[in-house]
Amino acid sequence: MNLSTRATLLASLLMTPIPVTALAAEVTVDAPAADLELREALRAASLSATSVDEGVTDGQELLAAAKADYRRMLAALYEAGHFGGQVSIRLDGREASGMSILREVPTINSIVLSVVPGPEFTFSEARVAPLPAGSEPPEDFAPGKPASTPVMRDAAQGGVEAWREDGHARAEIAGQQITANHASNTIAARIELAPGPKLRFGRTLLTPGSRESGVRPERITAIAGLPEGETFSPSEVNKAERRLRRTGAFRSAVIEEAKDIGPGDTLDMIVDVDDARRHRFGVGAEVSSTEGVGLSAYWMHRNLLGGAERLRIDGEVNGIGGNSGGIDYKLGASLIRPAFKHPDMDLRFGVNIESKDEPSFTSDIAEATVGLRRFVTEDLTASFDLGFRASKSTDAFGTRDFRHVTMEFGVEWDKRNNELNPSKGFYIEASALPFIGVSGSESGVLLKADLRGYTELGSDKFILAGRAQLGSVPGASLAGTPPDYLFFSGGGGTVRGQEYQSLGGGTVNGREVGGESFVGLTTELRTMVTKTIGVVGFVDYGMVSPEPTFEGGNWHAGAGLGARYFTPIGPIRLDVAVPVSGESGFGLYVGIGQSF
Repeated sequence: MNLSTRATLLASLLMTPIPVTALAAEVTVDAPAADLELREALRAASLSATSVDEGVTDGQELLAAAKADYRRMLAALYEAGHFGGQVSIRLDGREASGMSILREVPTINSIVLSVVPGPEFTFSEARVAPLPAGSEPPEDFAPGKPASTPVMRDAAQGGVEAWREDGHARAEIAGQQITANHASNTIAARIELAPGPKLRFGRTLLTPGSRESGVRPERITAIAGLPEGETFSPSEVNKAERRLRRTGAFRSAVIEEAKDIGPGDTLDMIVDVDDARRHRFGVGAEVSSTEGVGLSAYWMHRNLLGGAERLRIDGEVNGIGGNSGGIDYKLGASLIRPAFKHPDMDLRFGVNIESKDEPSFTSDIAEATVGLRRFVTEDLTASFDLGFRASKSTDAFGTRDFRHVTMEFGVEWDKRNNELNPSKGFYIEASALPFIGVSGSESGVLLKADLRGYTELGSDKFILAGRAQLGSVPGASLAGTPPDYLFFSGGGGTVRGQEYQSLGGGTVNGREVGGESFVGLTTELRTMVTKTIGVVGFVDYGMVSPEPTFEGGNWHAGAGLGARYFTPIGPIRLDVAVPVSGESGFGLYVGIGQSF
């Protein structure tokens, strides 16, 4: 490159504009008299801080955000009960309130929000009226209590909701007078409510889009179950929305109140539903070092006959490659019709065909049932199923045919905060299944209970989970009870670390047979290591007795460690367990969801 060329290139570079990236402003919240919680609330409320965090560098935008922050800072102080605070916002040393938004502000390097919270205020007067008979304002909304806008807001909204629950659907806040006395650091709050007329449920109407649903209009109305003619209640509206969503036929279901009050102080309700996809299928898999691979799949039709009837076909294959007997097969179909005779009752039909090849017995089973399921509350359900069951089994007692009429009574109470990964609450499932023998088969009752509880230890990072399983079969003899009704222990569902169904009720002719009563206890300590990784320590205990009275049983136990990888569909589970009651060996279990 010659000298003239170099000179030309240098001149070109000097004349070319070089882009300069503006640096983000520094935001400081200066509130030395505020506690950590209030300082965090002030920064969270700051539009200036949010803008800088999002990469905004334009001076005009930051000035506009700073001007808006005066009101936002005061609102945050009011939320915390400080009604005499002072706010100063300085941009590069200049007070933002004195800067014109019309003048160009090229850059801003420093934003300082100085906040003096002032004293906390208390209520000198706290009145919300009128209220319906039996209603009281919130406990915190009372003279002498700390004053804050959330407390006042809750008192006002609570009063409106109390009137609405009493049938006054058009209840509203008619007026409010909030007076701050800075000399005494008190707030006088007077809130006036206007109940409006007491209304009754009118017609249940469908939006035009809902009338195009694959579910017939009269069935949508029946499933919603709004009580026409009865006193209006928001809880009844919420319950109707849950009924519609519970069918699975709708992707969304919303019920709104009509704008105008109808004749006779009635209020029509407008239902808007959006159909879900009619068909759905799913697959699942579990792996155990002793039980082998288990595969499952299902196919579902959400609206078989136009009345939100749900048809589901399930298939399972278990024991593939395991040392727990042979391979088990199961094929089942169920049909559920919602809102049968009552909006909260389902009519259901079921058919199951099953072939079991277990370590201690083999069985071929066919069963058909018809029954009812009643949703007592959002968390509690009760059921009754009448069925006929035929099976052929071979075990230590030989080969036998069983014929039974069955009547199963069941309850399920689910108060868990999360079905796949619970950290609080409890779950109870209990059933009583009388089986009445025909063609020479014995009669008895199969009793089962599954109790689970969850609690946090200090924080949601440490969860203590416990489970108790109980079972008994009084009435029929050991030989006269179908082997799949008897109890065994060992394996992933009972005692991890023990061989699958390794513990029964004793031996007959040198072969293991099931017991007539069972107790299973499990304790897990679940710990979150990161947002997606968890570790579990567990101990399992199982006892099986040949008597239905839990007497004379044998027991075994297992313990181990597990890992959890949390995904949007639930935690992926990996457990490794060993026996702790004298046996040797180990078990490896892989699946989706917590063990219980």
